[in-house]
Amino acid sequence: MLNRTIAPKIIDPVAFDIHLPACKKHTLTNGVEVYALDLGNEDTLMVNWVFYAGNWWEKKKAVAAATNFLIKNGTSKRNAFEINEHFEYYGAYLNRTCYNETAELTLHTLGKHINELLPVVAELVQDSVFPQEEMNIYVQNAQQRLKVNLQKCEFVAGRLIDAYLFGENHPYGRYMQLDDYAAVQREDAVDFYNNYYKQGRCVIFVAGKLPKDIIETLEKHFGNLPLKPRSTSFAATVQHPIQPAAQKKHEILNDPNGVQSAIRIARPFPNRQHPDFQKVLVLNNVLGGFFGSRLMGNIREEKGYTYGIYSYLLNFTSESGWMVSTEAGRDVTADTVKEIYYEMEQLREELIDDEELMMTRNSMIGSILGDLDGPFQVIGRWKNMILNNVEEGYFERGLQIIKNITAKELQELANKYLVKEDFYELVVI
Repeated sequence: MLNRTIAPKIIDPVAFDIHLPACKKHTLTNGVEVYALDLGNEDTLMVNWVFYAGNWWEKKKAVAAATNFLIKNGTSKRNAFEINEHFEYYGAYLNRTCYNETAELTLHTLGKHINELLPVVAELVQDSVFPQEEMNIYVQNAQQRLKVNLQKCEFVAGRLIDAYLFGENHPYGRYMQLDDYAAVQREDAVDFYNNYYKQGRCVIFVAGKLPKDIIETLEKHFGNLPLKPRSTSFAATVQHPIQPAAQKKHEILNDPNGVQSAIRIARPFPNRQHPDFQKVLVLNNVLGGFFGSRLMGNIREEKGYTYGIYSYLLNFTSESGWMVSTEAGRDVTADTVKEIYYEMEQLREELIDDEELMMTRNSMIGSILGDLDGPFQVIGRWKNMILNNVEEGYFERGLQIIKNITAKELQELANKYLVKEDFYELVVI
């Protein structure tokens, strides 16, 4: 019998033996890959269709996002209200999102309703009609949101720093103006939809307590559609040269009466296939990747300049970047920037001590444990690896790096990448 008067032994997360639950790969008749994860005890299900239909492929600004949003707003059989009412009737939710390389449709539902919902998703993929009145509403709302967001320093900083890193004409750095939305025509969306959804490249992820016939059901509704399988080299068929800004230090006055500034300090960085990527994740965690990081301890806890400051690697596929992001009081902006570079300098010049390194290891592995808490989180890990075309064993190798990387290796990485002259610096007031 368990003796509750004795406290359980405390075990550091770094000592845990963690494994990524396996998912199974299936291929539909048309070549579309399905990655299925049967996990969980609740009758919940997520189906995620990933199309290579992000802004990487658009010939006119805002077309990819408009197409993705409006794909749910009408077919030849149902209008937008009827489509939404159908999903709501079954307690389901169909979301759509548009990224740089890809765009997605994501269905959350109870498994028992899947046969009533998948045909409607297939209808959206093959028979969306993009009514002109829905297009007009979308443009009006998008312009209004942009007008509101442009008053926020953090929004302006977020879009400008990407443009400085990659160039305004690159998909990663491209940002919208009010006229860009107005220029989008219904015919643009229809053409983009036909090329990148109706006959586009697609991969499907499904997770949860899977019905026994889920693959057969997906085959029935999607296996005979004119969809194409994904290709690891498909993005290379359209090239977008990176054209970073010549000037690396920028200050923008956005709100003359504002009391807070948005600070972004960033540098280009290779993507996940680079051998340093997973190692730098550990160094980033020390710098600003969690609440116990150096930037947080110095600039928030000690100096009180900000409510929060973080550093992270950008979640892009072809290229990446290393970003430090915060908002600070206008009167302490210069001091905040100074302290960010000071912490980079310390990582270059001094070895991380054992206690801090162990805290970082435990924090990162604890976060991974949280990320594996449930089927939707686990399939998210698989999706990230599959779409980034990393080799088998990437997850396990990352764990070993976290557990075994040395302070000396981290210092060498800091001297390689945390060099002030390599960073773009943007302050928006």
